[in-house]
Amino acid sequence: MSRIGESELIINSDGSIYHLNLKPGELARDIIVVGDPGRVPVISKHFDHIELKKQNREICTHTGTIGNRRMSVLSTGMGTDNIDIVLNEIDALFNIDFNRREAKEEHTSVNIIRLGTSGALQREIEVDSAVVSTHGIGLDGMLYYYKKAAGIINSELTNAFISQTAWDSNLPRPYVVEASGKLLSLFGDRFHKGMTATAPGFYGPQGRSLRLETTHPDLNQALADFNYNGMKVANFEMETSALYGLGKLLGHNTLTICAIIANRVLKQYSKDYHKNIERIIRLLIEVLTSQP
Repeated sequence: MSRIGESELIINSDGSIYHLNLKPGELARDIIVVGDPGRVPVISKHFDHIELKKQNREICTHTGTIGNRRMSVLSTGMGTDNIDIVLNEIDALFNIDFNRREAKEEHTSVNIIRLGTSGALQREIEVDSAVVSTHGIGLDGMLYYYKKAAGIINSELTNAFISQTAWDSNLPRPYVVEASGKLLSLFGDRFHKGMTATAPGFYGPQGRSLRLETTHPDLNQALADFNYNGMKVANFEMETSALYGLGKLLGHNTLTICAIIANRVLKQYSKDYHKNIERIIRLLIEVLTSQP
């Protein structure tokens, strides 16, 4: 195994990894990730004991226990670029020997569940419900920077998506990656299920126009109309495709559950989505802590 250079794996003077500011052993193998650092204590308040609290930039981490179950909650910030940082550094904490700067011979797999918010793209998915993402459809192109991406991208679904939506060749080539079957089996029957489109921005890339016209004003309709053997695009957000893609490449189990705070078709927005998020948090913790 080759040694990883100092410029590639940046370790702080206290032995923590650069962006997460965490040392090996400070993360549990069950990790809930959220975009907003303010949501970390909303989840960790359910812990019986908190052993660690750390923050660096927008990345806030709490690790603790519920009963005998050790669990971490970590904020990623927004976007697939942040997920690229967080997933690679989470993996490094478990699968790289920081002293030797080499990948460990024995691989450790972790569970990473994203609890997010998103807008529904189907009329029947009501505001204040939730969607479990069966697939992430990346509209950002990020996964193509990794050599082995072709081996985990669903090429048939990807090609169908490009064809049906008449995807503009000036935009990044989409990619479709499936959720972890293990985690999907735990939560798939508890919420709406559908494919999730991951955009590289909140406004133009999600079809919103304020003072700038979008080049594809019918983007949302094209996504809503996509149908592959009965599978449809349920919602829009900004992280899932990278989470699923990097999770598979690095050998981890990943899943996204999104609270629906808006319906983009009906132009509706939740009056108080915090209640729905609290409901999802309680269910998420209940299911995870019941696992062997």
